Amino acid sequence: MTGHGENDESGESGAGGGHGGRRPAVLRAAGLTLAAVLVLGGAAAGWAYWHLDHNIKSVDIDSALGDNRPAKAVTTPSVSASASPSPLPTGALNILVLGSDSRSGKADEELGGGDSSGARSDTAMVVHIDAGRTGATVVSIPRDTLVTRPSCPLPSGGSTAVAHSTMFNTAYEVGGPVCAVKTVESITGVRMDHYIGIDFAGFAKLVDALGGVTVTTGADIDDDKSHLHLRAGTHHLDGKQALGLARTRHGIGDGSDLGRIGLQQKLVKALLKQIGSTDLLTDPARLYRAADAITGSLTTDTGLNSLTELMRLGQSLEELSDDRVRTVMMPVLPAPSDPNRVVAKEPAASALWKSLR
Repeated sequence: MTGHGENDESGESGAGGGHGGRRPAVLRAAGLTLAAVLVLGGAAAGWAYWHLDHNIKSVDIDSALGDNRPAKAVTTPSVSASASPSPLPTGALNILVLGSDSRSGKADEELGGGDSSGARSDTAMVVHIDAGRTGATVVSIPRDTLVTRPSCPLPSGGSTAVAHSTMFNTAYEVGGPVCAVKTVESITGVRMDHYIGIDFAGFAKLVDALGGVTVTTGADIDDDKSHLHLRAGTHHLDGKQALGLARTRHGIGDGSDLGRIGLQQKLVKALLKQIGSTDLLTDPARLYRAADAITGSLTTDTGLNSLTELMRLGQSLEELSDDRVRTVMMPVLPAPSDPNRVVAKEPAASALWKSLR
């Protein structure tokens, strides 16, 4: 989960960073998972690898969408000085990352999910990794953006109807990851090479496994819907509170999704800092809980649905430092039909997406 910083008129912010570490979130997560297996040793390591590998859920998005999609980026062969028969990839990559939850059931309601039913994607990012994999751009798409949602195939057969001027996050609600990917590709013209979904309840477990996160808020937060009440200042949050912060929007600013995106960015930076500062290798049980929470909260496309593929992705990002990651928000403006919704601001939005192709 992430969002924008202090955006200028085009929606861009400066480079993120300031964590001190060189490894981005995907690599840190993969590293935690691998370390959890290694520290157990022997037969236990074999069981741990099997368990963590089988934690990961996947969706065959490529088969569902077929060939009627934006073209893949042209890539050049990897260059490797080693004699490895499988060199690490170095080409540009676009990954759709969604934070979602079911918002149903007593347990989820206690975590601030509300009393509504169905699955929703309250956080959406397009993560563009540059060719060479030494720089990246993370673009947040506000969930309240009005879009034309294309017809999407359904697992049970048939397809959804085209919907005009509908909220962006309805794509996931009506058609899951497949429809979310198709909608993003439709509005951006950018091919999504991979998909990663992060379950919010699993996120809360990860925060608890890490011992919580420390976040500084610039204003009071008073939101009954997300069950979060905080005074302005610095707070050490447990998993339930951190999830409340990721969800809250009614208790800050004008109550729009744009304010929530800023809080989510603060939370991601705090989580990365906590991962980097916590010496999990000295506490195998705690390390395994963190790895179990990470893998248990993931749904990926079939190209990333194993520890092996996640590790290859992480290893290919070894040279991607935090200060080479730029966070931006898709340029938006209030929707003429509804001041509580936004639409893409043109031509700035199209120029941003074109730069990522």
